[in-house]
Amino acid sequence: MTVALDAMGGDNAPQEICKGAIDACKAFPDLEVVLTGDEERVRPHLDSAPAGVRGRIGVVHAPEVVGMDEQPAVAIRRKRNSSLRIAMEMVRSGEAQGCVSAGNTGAIVAGGVLVVGRLAGIDRPALGAPLPTIERCTFLLDVGANVRCRPENLYQFALMGSVYSRKILGVANPEVALLSNGTEEIKGDESVSGARALIAESPLNFKGYVEGDDIAWGHADVVVCDGFMGNVILKFGEGLMHGAKSIIGQEMGQRLLPKLGMLFMIPMVKALWARFNYEKYGGTPLLGVRGTVIKAHGRSKAPAILGALSAARNFIAEDGVGQIREELGEELHHPSGA
Repeated sequence: MTVALDAMGGDNAPQEICKGAIDACKAFPDLEVVLTGDEERVRPHLDSAPAGVRGRIGVVHAPEVVGMDEQPAVAIRRKRNSSLRIAMEMVRSGEAQGCVSAGNTGAIVAGGVLVVGRLAGIDRPALGAPLPTIERCTFLLDVGANVRCRPENLYQFALMGSVYSRKILGVANPEVALLSNGTEEIKGDESVSGARALIAESPLNFKGYVEGDDIAWGHADVVVCDGFMGNVILKFGEGLMHGAKSIIGQEMGQRLLPKLGMLFMIPMVKALWARFNYEKYGGTPLLGVRGTVIKAHGRSKAPAILGALSAARNFIAEDGVGQIREELGEELHHPSGA
């Protein structure tokens, strides 16, 4: 399978993006990667690739770059020769089965809608992120594609999240919950309470409301919220983990006995960090568009790019887009008007 990779997106482009592409092709013999970006800047970073791997990595010249601070829709429309736009054009034309970018989140969402196109019946696509929690992996969406949502948008997110959890993450009967400011039915604003009514009447395994502290415990397989709240939760979790790691390091450096004790705890600490490290999951899928689009973290280095390409590969192999289109075709026409 072929995946288009935006070589110029993210804080560490193109060097770390290229390293990630090489590592992914080493890990997956069935994978071909096409890097879109400034060819003169990209090709030198591919010289270290083994011959067998190098033959599965291509480069398509893209002289323009969508900056992280640019207006998303404007940039996608005007910069037709940007690395991000060309990667998405390859998905639309069928030259690639999916694309990955660590670039401007808004531009990735805009490109998904304007270039790749939405699935019929989906008003807004959503970015979903698998979160490692204490009891299970919780799929949170939306995490940044939509700032404000109507009840029907949240309902559609719940449907897509349930399919992703079942078909891609392997959960037999995913429990779906809405994020709110309390678990009582009277909680939530108009959008959340309206979505509750729609989801409760659907065939989904609906658990009701969960609060922010419930997410860490894995009280549901799928947690639905608007993109503003989801992005805040995602960034807070990342910051908390990095902060905790830094604090532990500082405290260890100031005390002798903890240093000695830490020698015995190093394997456990490494395992704990690996369990909660976002690089393991690599990227978040943009659900609701007619192709595989994976958003990688803006700070992604090679391991995270490898993870994002792995996520794209799995989504393509499981026909994630087709699963959503097929399974939700009937349910999207909800009798309550969603």
